Amino acid sequence: MRLQIMIALMLSTFLAAMEGTIVSTAVPRITSDLAGFEQVSWVYAIYMLATAVSAPIYGKLADLFGRKNVLLIGIGIFLLGSTLCGVATSMWQLIVFRAIQGLGAGSVMPITMTIIGDLYTEQTARAKAQGWISAVWGLSGVAGPLVGGFLVDTLTWRYIFFLNLPFGLVSFFMLVFLYKEKLAIKEKHHIDYPGALIFSVGTIALLYALLTGSQNQSWTSPVTISLIVFALVTYLGFVSVEKKSPEPLIPLSLFTNRNVTKINLLTLLTNGIIISMVVYLPIWSQGVLGESATMAGFVLTPMPVCWTIGSILAGNLLGKLRAEQLFIAGTAVLTVATTLLSFLSAHSAGYLIYVAVGLIGLGMGLISPIIMVKIQSSVAVDKRGTAVALNTFTGTFSQTFGAAVFGMLFNMVTVASGHTNLGASFEHGSIPVAQLAQIRDLLASGVHVVFTGTLVLAIASFVLTLMIAKGNRVKQTH
Repeated sequence: MRLQIMIALMLSTFLAAMEGTIVSTAVPRITSDLAGFEQVSWVYAIYMLATAVSAPIYGKLADLFGRKNVLLIGIGIFLLGSTLCGVATSMWQLIVFRAIQGLGAGSVMPITMTIIGDLYTEQTARAKAQGWISAVWGLSGVAGPLVGGFLVDTLTWRYIFFLNLPFGLVSFFMLVFLYKEKLAIKEKHHIDYPGALIFSVGTIALLYALLTGSQNQSWTSPVTISLIVFALVTYLGFVSVEKKSPEPLIPLSLFTNRNVTKINLLTLLTNGIIISMVVYLPIWSQGVLGESATMAGFVLTPMPVCWTIGSILAGNLLGKLRAEQLFIAGTAVLTVATTLLSFLSAHSAGYLIYVAVGLIGLGMGLISPIIMVKIQSSVAVDKRGTAVALNTFTGTFSQTFGAAVFGMLFNMVTVASGHTNLGASFEHGSIPVAQLAQIRDLLASGVHVVFTGTLVLAIASFVLTLMIAKGNRVKQTH
């Protein structure tokens, strides 16, 4: 029975994760049909934003009303959003419907991991199961653009959304009939509506400021500054509300739990590394090395493949090795990989990029499932959903914040140069050879700064895991 439930969870995870990338190969067709090219970035951003905002709320609701009920509601909202996206007739409709999709997808990752924690009580078995989920999440990054491209070429872009319906319904009904959950009965539930509203408004304001600031380089604009200040004030109000709430959305005790705080900090650092790879390696391949768009897409392929290998390996090694040792091994691999990337030049051997990207995936695969094991073992069962959701939110926030910071660094080197042809095509003969060499040097310098930043993050994550291991050894000696 647990195997069938795992299949249902893996299927829903795959669909929700794939939706983050599947639209990438469909964008030209979508903008051709719906117009509104200037809004295309929001097709991606709104999905990520809605997922980030809703994840902690779903986690708390799962603790209150049961994992099964809340996950089924989330899958239902996701499928509704998918259907609406498939019939959208304008870009603004598509953006709104993608937000609905994201609101549903926000339930999948935290509650899936929480259900696995409930199903597998033994730590090694739990790590293996969560390793498979983490592997599915990684593979979806490659499958998304490939499946999207196939559907766009053979049918229509609308089927990238309609594809979710049959598989999502299979997952939905498998969970309905196979997953039997024992709920702890409470006389009365208190839903922290004020906390949920304040948290959502503050998070939307902050992420919107980061996304628009990075996109338009408008960090000093009154709107961006006002949104950031508003978000900070809102979060202070959120803390005040949570202190008074009988059942807070995010119990403040999670922030005083040292294990949870350290693991969330590790998530914050490592997810920043991932976003730099996804955004800037294709720029390096096309802009610096002169590769085609297709080859630039393939440069990221080793990451999810090795992520899968690392996740399965981590699940099998936990028990033979301590969680802290796996953390150290994973962050050490990340440090080696980012060191390689920081020394890249236009004359570096092509295979070095693939080696570095594969090592990034391997390191993340060793870390990701163990993060979930440590989070779940650090809190009581009735706070497990909330703790996992907070970690999920931290990862999504890290990618948004990382994209903004790295975008600022990259543009300080490239856009600040004032070169007029930075956005030009890199096809042979499209611009003069002398200018092309200048542009490639500029792009190489910008990406080098970004990869130097990822090396700093990797070193910081490695030092943090050493501190986590040292802290646990001290506890064991007392």
